[in-house]
Amino acid sequence: MSAARPDAPRAMLDHASIPVRDFERSARFYDGVLATLGLQRRLERPESIGWGPDPILPPIFWIHRAVSESASPGRGLHLSFRAASRQQVDAFHAAALALGARDAGAPGPRPHYTAGFYGAFALDPDGYKIEAVFREALAGSS
Repeated sequence: MSAARPDAPRAMLDHASIPVRDFERSARFYDGVLATLGLQRRLERPESIGWGPDPILPPIFWIHRAVSESASPGRGLHLSFRAASRQQVDAFHAAALALGARDAGAPGPRPHYTAGFYGAFALDPDGYKIEAVFREALAGSS
């Protein structure tokens, strides 16, 4: 990938986390799915695991062992992971389904979302909607 434009806005979200019912199953699921996007386990605690692209920077995505007062998956909530290519989107979706996710939208262009949007959706083992997106309109502009 080429360097970002100096005038391009930087990402404003630092990280996201979700509670999961079956901690070990979700850990295996996200190990496989996030690897397709270049994210690896970066930090482990007894009740939490974090993934990220860089061994130095803090993780950008976390799972936590659910407790009785945890949030739950619901309508409208989804997590979107940035992909570097259509191939990464396709691999993300295939890995998610192979690891037990339910299909929530096959890989493909979705021009009604935004120009150059290519994405795929799945429901993880807890029912959270996860997405990988490649924004083709942005890829050539940096």
